[in-house]
Amino acid sequence: MNPRPDIVVDDIPVADRRLVLEATDLRRTFTSGSRLRPVHVSAVDGVSLGLHAGETLGVVGESGCGKSTLARMLVGLERPDGGSLSYHGVDVTRGRHRDRRQLRRGVQMIFQDPYTSLDPRMSVGDIIAEPLAATRTGNSASQRERVAELLGLVGLAPDMMTRYPHQFSGGQRQRIGIARALALDPEVLVCDEAVSALDVSVQAQVVNLLGDLQKRLGVAILFIAHDLSVVHHIADRVAVMYLGRIAEIGDTDTIYNSPSHPYTQALLSATPAHTTADRGRLARRRILGGEPPSPVNPPNGCRFNPRCWMATDECSTVVPPLRELPLAVGPAGSRLVSCHHAEEALTQGVGRESI
Repeated sequence: MNPRPDIVVDDIPVADRRLVLEATDLRRTFTSGSRLRPVHVSAVDGVSLGLHAGETLGVVGESGCGKSTLARMLVGLERPDGGSLSYHGVDVTRGRHRDRRQLRRGVQMIFQDPYTSLDPRMSVGDIIAEPLAATRTGNSASQRERVAELLGLVGLAPDMMTRYPHQFSGGQRQRIGIARALALDPEVLVCDEAVSALDVSVQAQVVNLLGDLQKRLGVAILFIAHDLSVVHHIADRVAVMYLGRIAEIGDTDTIYNSPSHPYTQALLSATPAHTTADRGRLARRRILGGEPPSPVNPPNGCRFNPRCWMATDECSTVVPPLRELPLAVGPAGSRLVSCHHAEEALTQGVGRESI
């Protein structure tokens, strides 16, 4: 497995690197119920984002906001109802079968639960070699060598390939899942809550492993998580999702230190206070009340308006566009926000430094 020297250039800003994966106005609606009374659930509603070579993009939000559906569309497991998905500038949603096959090779997923994502009837060697066999990559001998290389890459002994998943701990199983995802030498790893089922100490080990692999191999990572501290540690940029849409997206430090969307402020306010100074400022927290609205019947206008303390009549009637804040308000190009009152929210907001 060779690194990509054209990708791993630390002194090149993320925005100036090559765009590997780009989603434009992606939409996905699920339908259930009967023919007479169908129920339509809008899981992803107009999401646009890009993933540059060698970067890590964190995606955060409450459960049910559409993060996993977005991840499944990015790896080709779900077909979008609208919008487009481009891999190296080629629209794979409307392209040829060969283009979609390239997406499946180049974009791989690491699943949330290491206990259920591995077939208990298969040995570890067979699990990791399965993508190679499915794509007819090499012969049995070269595949075995590749499996041994991948096991060593994720910190496991090559002689473990004859064992079965039940003989490993949760952290080791997730390393096996990472090795399987790397089998075809992908350019993008989509991590769907890849550390949420692990103990805290094991989470740190897996996150550090992903960072080391990124530096060594030059892979781009889309990292979905609930733990904002983990995302802050690993991500170059952060996208905040709410009820199927992007609320705010930008550089990690910018979003964490000076969030401009009320929902982002509420998420950051919910993080635990670790110092005496933090606990002394608890009164400045933004407390988010209520439950997210149902995606079956989402609110008009801004979808966050029923829970927002800054909502006006405009918020309940007009959908706020995802726009760049003016230079006088924030760093140019550092963030996009979907809020009518982002400028006011930014001046009154609560960031990581003020919690």
